[in-house]
Amino acid sequence: LYCDRHDEPRRQATLTVLEHLFECLTAWLAPILCFTAEEAWLTRNPDSSVHLRVFPDIPEEWQNETLAEKWEMIWQVRRVITGALEVERGEKRLGSSLQAAPEVYLTQNYATNLEGVDLATVGVTSAVSIVEGLVPENAYTLDDVTGGCVIVQNATGDKCERCWRILPDVGLESNLPDLCGRCVSVVQSL
Repeated sequence: LYCDRHDEPRRQATLTVLEHLFECLTAWLAPILCFTAEEAWLTRNPDSSVHLRVFPDIPEEWQNETLAEKWEMIWQVRRVITGALEVERGEKRLGSSLQAAPEVYLTQNYATNLEGVDLATVGVTSAVSIVEGLVPENAYTLDDVTGGCVIVQNATGDKCERCWRILPDVGLESNLPDLCGRCVSVVQSL
């Protein structure tokens, strides 16, 4: 939300989802968290009460089994990434997850289904390399996730002072030497 341009479709989509979540959660939680739901609601709607609302209708087209299956795979791979990062943190080879650029080994089924997914953002790392193929001997795996494993590598480049990712394109813009390419684009658009 804070790194993308204000008019970026990904940012706008995120804000839309957050708005729907706010509308639904405040209504659903109002009967059991009366005061908290009211306080939350009043921050955005000071002239009405959450207790005067009815539960919102959820459009039928929002239920998408194919998308749900895809996100189940994404969360499984994320669990493997975060598990591998925790091992590296425990061994003091890694501090922040943004210092990592893991290699994620995926089966063909996972690789096909996760095509176009930004696993670096999902895993909160600076970068992710996706490799289709056999599991290396020293890779981190989880017994209940059969589609992927991870080898943690250190991210290469310098730290962007805006998004904190470690990327090779930090400093390429002489006017903004502490920023990565994406952040340079955003700052120049402001």
